[in-house]
Amino acid sequence: MNAMLEKVDVLAIGVHPDDVELSCSGTLIKYIAEGKKVGLCDLTQGELGTRGSAELRLQEAEASRKIIGASFRVNLGMADGFFQNDEANQRKIIEVIRACKPEIVLCNAIDDRHPDHPRSAQMEKVACFLSGLRRIETTWKGEPQEAWRPKKVFHYIQDYWMEPSFIVDITEQWEQKMETIMAFSSQFYDPNSKEPMSPIASKEFMEGLKGRHLQMGRLINGVYGEGFVSEKAVKINSLSDVL
Repeated sequence: MNAMLEKVDVLAIGVHPDDVELSCSGTLIKYIAEGKKVGLCDLTQGELGTRGSAELRLQEAEASRKIIGASFRVNLGMADGFFQNDEANQRKIIEVIRACKPEIVLCNAIDDRHPDHPRSAQMEKVACFLSGLRRIETTWKGEPQEAWRPKKVFHYIQDYWMEPSFIVDITEQWEQKMETIMAFSSQFYDPNSKEPMSPIASKEFMEGLKGRHLQMGRLINGVYGEGFVSEKAVKINSLSDVL
């Protein structure tokens, strides 16, 4: 974990490199355009993926970070498929949260086809809470850290359909979002690839992904949207906030 972390407004966590791109990169791009800062945190290198390699995924992840415009991207090196929701791994996430002090954290889906997604979502949510307990001592670059708890924790929606608590209109960010996804060229549809086929490498997967975002957009009278789930009520200061 040698990345230079700085204070950000949003920290987006994904258990696999490309989780964030597929699920919420449009929202991040939009937020950055508003003058906010965003950081990215991948828990694993996605080394169990059918295509590509861990080394290539890291290169692709950095290319995507630049397209998004995120301030940093850190990989915690947990074991893809076999990580445990235990103290050691929770502390790794806590250290990142305390180092970059996000106001909002975006986490993996609460329920999903890939078992890593909900398992990591629970761990990420717990780490966000524990990060605010001052008696849990952590260090970053040899220096003691202060407790920090994000104000809001939201879960993005992945493969399984979930009723969104709110939807962000990403119509203007759609093309750039697709660039972030296709930065992971080893993973997604390429008719010239000699790699083994996987569910996410099919042409149908990309069409389904577009359909999902169109469906979200339609729900808010837009074109493309990204949905999020909040396990707590979302506060608004005025009815104007929902127009």
